[in-house]
Parts: sequence; C-alpha cells; structure tokens
Amino acid sequence: MRNVLNLFRPARKRANRPPNGGWYRSETCRPLTVGQIRARQFRNVRRGLDPAEVHAFLHRVAGDLAAARRELALIQEENVRIKRALRSWQSRFSPGVLR
Repeated sequence: MRNVLNLFRPARKRANRPPNGGWYRSETCRPLTVGQIRARQFRNVRRGLDPAEVHAFLHRVAGDLAAARRELALIQEENVRIKRALRSWQSRFSPGVLR
C-alpha cells in the first residue's frame, strides 16, 4: 500500500551529488599499474571467457596505459619548461626592471 501511495506524492528533489555518487578514492586505492594489469589472472569457469582473448585484451590495455603515462610525463616536463621560460621572460621585461 505504501508503494502505491508513494506514486501520488510529489517527487523530492535530489541533493546535488557528485557524478560518482559520493564515493571517493582514498590514498590507499592507488591507480592500476601496467604490471598489475599484465599480471592479472582470472579463474577458469565453465562457459567462461576465452583466457587467450582476456590475456590479449589485458596486454592491450596495459600498453595503452603505459603510453598514456609516458605522454603525461612528457607533457608535465614541457609545462615545467614553459613556466620557467615565462617566469624568466617576466622578470626580464616587467615594468619594475630598470635597464
């Protein structure tokens, strides 16, 4: 009966929740590493997935992850270089500098 009555009640507005439903990652939950992905083993079950296909997919994901992390490191190094160059340029050409 309660479920029927709930149909006629005005809908409550939901509080603004983050897209992950309020869950967060703690410091103990670190991102996966390439080695963890490559070493992952699944148990064999009847009518399960093809182990060779799963293994190939995990190696593909690990390769993509390794490439993304290499790219991220290069971009971070470039950002540091650009920031240093900008600071150097600003210190040389700021209005307070007398020549």
